[in-house]
Amino acid sequence: MTTREWLLTESPASRMQARLGRSYRVFMALMRNPLAVIGALIILVLVVLAVFAPFFATHSPYAGTLTDRLQPPGPEFWLGSDELGRDIWSRIVYGARITLVIVLLVAAIAAPLGLIVGAISGYFGGWTDRILMGITDVFLSMPKLILALAFVAALGPGIENAVIAIAITSWPAYARIARAETLTFRNSEFIAAIRLQGASAARVILRHILPLCSSSVIIRVTLDMAGIILTAAGLGFLGLGAQPPLPEWGAMISRGRAFILDQWWVATMPGFAIVIVSLGFCFLGDGLRDVLDPKSGGKQ
Repeated sequence: MTTREWLLTESPASRMQARLGRSYRVFMALMRNPLAVIGALIILVLVVLAVFAPFFATHSPYAGTLTDRLQPPGPEFWLGSDELGRDIWSRIVYGARITLVIVLLVAAIAAPLGLIVGAISGYFGGWTDRILMGITDVFLSMPKLILALAFVAALGPGIENAVIAIAITSWPAYARIARAETLTFRNSEFIAAIRLQGASAARVILRHILPLCSSSVIIRVTLDMAGIILTAAGLGFLGLGAQPPLPEWGAMISRGRAFILDQWWVATMPGFAIVIVSLGFCFLGDGLRDVLDPKSGGKQ
């Protein structure tokens, strides 16, 4: 039996084989989606640039000379230089680290929080559901960027506070999705059988309900990463995100807007980076939705 046949067998011999087989099917389905492949390649490039930034940067992202200020793109400065003579390409490469850290931290905070709140709300129902969903609706009723600005203004500028603010504004959407998923199988036979075996509510939620909700939440997280990047860039543009001299893309656009008419590359190049990475997450999220969401016609 070949490895492919072992992965695609209809009768897996172990739970690990079943999980590997499902992962392989998802991977092959994604490979048949050109936009998902493009999105995955963009994200892969972002990760590689972030991890190996010193090898790809041609100059220091922090140091520059005034004699080299506002140089157009060329052999010395691939994407031009800014008002302090710093290489824009090198700053974009190091800025990929900040963008990746923000995206991962927000996803690691907001998704589990929303998943747990939604599962608890949908499983218990009653007053628990009303209270938790009431709090969720309050957050959903306000625009994310405005709410994030309010939290950052209260917490103070900085990348850590920006991550906390964006996470606080992002979890309600995941809570709604998890609650809807939980309501569909809360009274199903297999949940009733688990209860009859003496499982506690915490065990039912953690071991059985949360894994069933994870696919929908993963899809939403991937699609929301573009919004997270734009929100982080908006905070940086307003001076409330990563502080100078950190090469954050939104802050780079903010400083370059003064030269947009004559030295267009100062603000345009980091803007291109934001757009390309956001599109990458959108393409990958659409591909994951087609594959993992049975309601959209994707294959399991």
